[in-house]
Amino acid sequence: MYGLIKKRFISDWTQTQVPQVRFRYGIVAGVLGIASNLVLFGLKMAVGLLSGSISIVADAINNLSDAGSSVVTVLGFKLSSRPADAEHPFGHARYEYIGGFIVAFAVLLIGVLLAKSSIEKIIAPEPIDTSIWVFVILVFSIAAKLWQAALYANFGKAIDSSALKATAIDSRNDVITTSAVLLSVIVAALWPSVMLDGYMGLAVSIFIVVSGVRLIKESLDPLLGSVPDEAIVERITQKMLSYDGVLGIHDLVIHNYGPANCFATLHAEFSAHADFVESHNLVDDIERDFMRDLNIFLVIHMDPIVESDPETDALRRSVLELLRSEVCAEASIHDFRIVRGPSHTNVLFDVVLPFENPWDRKRIVALLEAKFGTESHALYFVVRIDKSFVGNKRHEH
Repeated sequence: MYGLIKKRFISDWTQTQVPQVRFRYGIVAGVLGIASNLVLFGLKMAVGLLSGSISIVADAINNLSDAGSSVVTVLGFKLSSRPADAEHPFGHARYEYIGGFIVAFAVLLIGVLLAKSSIEKIIAPEPIDTSIWVFVILVFSIAAKLWQAALYANFGKAIDSSALKATAIDSRNDVITTSAVLLSVIVAALWPSVMLDGYMGLAVSIFIVVSGVRLIKESLDPLLGSVPDEAIVERITQKMLSYDGVLGIHDLVIHNYGPANCFATLHAEFSAHADFVESHNLVDDIERDFMRDLNIFLVIHMDPIVESDPETDALRRSVLELLRSEVCAEASIHDFRIVRGPSHTNVLFDVVLPFENPWDRKRIVALLEAKFGTESHALYFVVRIDKSFVGNKRHEH
């Protein structure tokens, strides 16, 4: 079903990394959400007022807020599709994250309002009408919300949209809310003296509040600068190492200015004996390949590496083994080099540790000098501690 909708309303619907295709996904999802939620609002409000059920009226208002959230989603995708300009050289794609945050805040607000209404219903319960139309409208609403949730989830996964994923969870919460209202109506029809309307509404509202808080965090993370997805890190790593001449990479930093607007920088290791012009030409080719194949604006810093030095290679392996056994199992090192002198040798390198690791430079240097230093020829370790900007998982290069 969703494939038919994509083919009918979204041209080039498989090209999900293209900004204009993403824009059409968001517009189609938003318009369908506005239309369906307004229909549900009208039906539930009519039934709620006629039956005297506060929970149904509240559920109708919830659907009206969903229509408003869909308007926000449409505006978010519209604004995010604007091209880069002098004031915003990285584009406007983060408007999509802001749209997701507004939807998440609306979910939280609705949860709080439903909790208030439910407590009032517990304190002062009132009988409700349980005619057949109440059941028909509520069952229809559940089916419509299930369809909405699946549509938003499908579209959100296709274009990796936090706004649509948040809206999918909101629609799923609406299924639970309306199901709870339906259950309380069934109980009221079978046992008029038992009024579960308020209690059921309170339980559902607490669930919605918790979901809203989680959605707010998920929407804020990309705005604050969270760790990039492991899949994109692995994709960049494997593609870089596929080029002949690239010996390794480190210091990878990924900036996300929207799901389809990615910038990255990294250090690539090349043989110090390779021709500089050829290596530079390869770097230019790689940067163009990344823009063409992955839509990633990549900037590469070249690091020369001295190869085939048995002493350097052996010491590097020993240092890395010691650091992983004594300091951190996820430690990695790069830019390892030796500067030999008549009385001592300087060993210089960077070590990458997780942010939460307590070891500082002085402790690491003391550990290394105690392990490798000798009276006849001292080893002086010049160490700089790096922090990973792509997570703590160790990537072997």
